[in-house]
Amino acid sequence: PKMKEDNCLHAALICLGMLYYSHAVTTEKLNHARPSLHGHHEKGKEGQVLHRSKRGWVWNQFFVIEEYTGPDPVLVGRLHSDIDSGDGNIKYILSGEGAGIIFVIDDKSGNIHATKTLDREERAQYTLTAQAVDRNTNRPLEPPSEFIVKVQDINDNPPEFLHENYHANVPERSNVGTSVIQVTASDADDPTYGNSAKLVYSILEGQPYFSVEAQTGIIRTALPNMDREAKEEYHVVIQAKDMGGHMGGLSGTTKVTITLTDVNDNPPKFPQSVYQMSVSEAAVPGEEVGRVKAKDPDIGENGLVAYSIIDGDGMDMFEITTDYETQEGVVKLKKLLDFETKKSYSLKVEAANVHIDPKFISNGPFKDTVTVKISVEDADEPPVFLKPSYIFEVQENAASGTVVGKVHAKDPDAANSAIRYSIDRHTDLERYFIINAEDGNIKTIKALDREEIAWHNISVFAVEVHKQHQEAKVPVAIKVVDVNDNAPKFAAAYEAFVCENARSNQQFITISADDKDDSANGPRFIFSLPPEIIHNPNFTLRDNRDNTASVLVRREGFSRQKQDLYLLPIVISDGGLPPMSSTNTLTIRVCGCDSNGSLLSCNAEAYILNAGLSTGALIAILACIVILLVIVVLFVTLKRQKKEPLIVFEEEDVRENIITYDDEGGGEEDTEAFDIATLQNPDGINGFIPRKDIKPEYQYMPRPGLRPAPNSVDVDDFINTRIQEADNDPTAPPYDSIQIYGYEGRGSVAGSLSSLESATTDSDLDYDYLQNWGPRFKKLADLYGSKDTFDDDS
Repeated sequence: PKMKEDNCLHAALICLGMLYYSHAVTTEKLNHARPSLHGHHEKGKEGQVLHRSKRGWVWNQFFVIEEYTGPDPVLVGRLHSDIDSGDGNIKYILSGEGAGIIFVIDDKSGNIHATKTLDREERAQYTLTAQAVDRNTNRPLEPPSEFIVKVQDINDNPPEFLHENYHANVPERSNVGTSVIQVTASDADDPTYGNSAKLVYSILEGQPYFSVEAQTGIIRTALPNMDREAKEEYHVVIQAKDMGGHMGGLSGTTKVTITLTDVNDNPPKFPQSVYQMSVSEAAVPGEEVGRVKAKDPDIGENGLVAYSIIDGDGMDMFEITTDYETQEGVVKLKKLLDFETKKSYSLKVEAANVHIDPKFISNGPFKDTVTVKISVEDADEPPVFLKPSYIFEVQENAASGTVVGKVHAKDPDAANSAIRYSIDRHTDLERYFIINAEDGNIKTIKALDREEIAWHNISVFAVEVHKQHQEAKVPVAIKVVDVNDNAPKFAAAYEAFVCENARSNQQFITISADDKDDSANGPRFIFSLPPEIIHNPNFTLRDNRDNTASVLVRREGFSRQKQDLYLLPIVISDGGLPPMSSTNTLTIRVCGCDSNGSLLSCNAEAYILNAGLSTGALIAILACIVILLVIVVLFVTLKRQKKEPLIVFEEEDVRENIITYDDEGGGEEDTEAFDIATLQNPDGINGFIPRKDIKPEYQYMPRPGLRPAPNSVDVDDFINTRIQEADNDPTAPPYDSIQIYGYEGRGSVAGSLSSLESATTDSDLDYDYLQNWGPRFKKLADLYGSKDTFDDDS
């Protein structure tokens, strides 16, 4: 409260002083500072004389203090003209910014007052215009003149920071005086007047860790070796005070959160000197054994640790990798273990920082080592075969019970349990083999055929006698050794052809052989003729010594008429031990050939037929064919002459020949069916009636009449009857098509003139008027106008 009173008193004194000073200066300048420039001439450009007008009154810049809250309006200043003699004939007028609202003038004395409280921060100055006029005539006595009223500043605005909260980072262990952040405050008061806007910064909270520069607001570190691992975040309060920081000034504060960023100033450290681990001997390579972790209080890349094995008798058996998510070293198995061989291992593991800061290298080596002891646990292991796979051989056709080979497995455990063997029957479905359960000897059960199966791939199980769940499996491949038990045969079903005019010693076919046995049993085939036909008078054989043989003609002059087929036996032997042979028959046909040796015919029957026919017989056959052709031609010619004309004109009964001239027909190419229902009504029943385009030669019996169309009348029945007769009588003209239009189309305003669709009968219609229509309608009158006559006749 005391500070408030002092501030108010100080402001009042300043206001009173400024008012007195303003009034005194204004009055003095108005009364005494009149420039005597009247009558002075000045030459302008090109000799022109410029007249400077004399000012009749003097003005100056006025000042009014802001935030004045007195009971009376503030006197801003006084305007006075030397023309004013004091008799009241002069009238002062004020215009411009705020005139009449904020500033008012006494039109007689010229005193200007401010009627409202002014705020410099809202508006710093006002431009006004003053003029002296004659009170009675309002005639201007002086030209108008502008003047400025400036609002005098007081310290009524506290400093304000740009942000309410600041956040900054600074590396830990930074030197004293390291710049952290600069905070800035602003004051709305006039910086050019007094100390109202002169700010001084100070720190209220955050000592002794940080300091602030009083003039700039820069925050700096104040303590050395601040450790992030001890304290990471600091809260600092900065104050900005105006009036140069003196008593009575206004102030504002802001909060600054300062975070220490990490540097690599801590080496990794194992929390213990020895790690104990264990692993089963049944573990497979790649399996995890255990984990170690060196603690590093640094974070980010400064806390990254890489692990490695640097020594120990287990370097070859184990490996270590780094899990960067958990910063742990993962010890894994590298090779298979054997409890019976070695029961424990020792490793020396090192943990080192990945990134090292040279500034803190003096803090010591950024790495640590630890001993890892790994014990191997015994496991109940399955039997182990001495070999990963076995390959045996056995001759084909060997007797049942022949020994193929022997497999052997043992228990790797210390107990060394007995082993029993068995064959996986899924691999020996035909049961060719059997194994001795105690010693592992494999024998045959039945004879083997190499040509059927050359290799047998079976699997043998080894199981511990007392622990049936412990078993091992090994593949056994058995090769069936070939024995020369197959004789060679023709490589294909040969069929040879020899010409009747073949020359002596002419080759006409080359043959080869095939043997199912292995190439070792008979690498070369021997071809020969049986001893009983070695001197065959027709053909001879030549062995080419390349597993082929050529068959040659021994004599000339073969005749199909005498013998068209020869069978030649050929003996083929292999070179095996003992050798195997077979007799194969080659079929040789005698054919007719031209002079170049090209085959013409090998058919013996055709040859005999041609030879048995004489020339006279052939001439007789041709004569019979010619006579038959002549008879057919004559018959066809007579038939054409007897044909009737295609169109018959009968004038007697016009009803049997309904000819419409508005249809051109389809001609001879029109083969479409005639549908009377469609012609009568497009919405009627669709049917199919075959069309007769030519007059047939034979008469057909009329077919039964068709069922009349729905809603038919007498005329409709009449037309349908005639259509049926025409359709069933192929001799009746016309032969193109019959087109009857009983339907005139849809949408006609006048309707149909035809009586075909009428619901009445002939007995209800009167056709007597046709007698009066002239000779052109005589036939219609005869047909329909004589109804009574027809009725009487019937």
